[in-house]
Amino acid sequence: MKIFGREPALIIATISAALSLLVSFGFGMSAEQAGAIVAAISAAFAAITAAVTRPIAPSAFTGLVAAGVALLAAYGLEVTAETVGALNAVVLAVLGLITRGQVAPASRTHTLTGV
Repeated sequence: MKIFGREPALIIATISAALSLLVSFGFGMSAEQAGAIVAAISAAFAAITAAVTRPIAPSAFTGLVAAGVALLAAYGLEVTAETVGALNAVVLAVLGLITRGQVAPASRTHTLTGV
């Protein structure tokens, strides 16, 4: 399975990072609100990535780390909404590249295993 001719893990990570970046503009949100939104975005897109790739663990780990960074930045550190979005975008981009080498599209895995 490919999305726009590309691997799904990279496309989904890019969309998630772009949405996190959009949140970084603030739009009148507090850092806590931005962190909660970014964490929700990260968790949702990690679930989507896990659903379309195998094995599930690297995608789930990426989402957990990204959501954790967003929540830590929002609630554990004194940072702005812009910093929350920027931190999350960087984490998603880096972990997306790392994860890409460890996962394969779900349909491709089925073909390789004969299932």
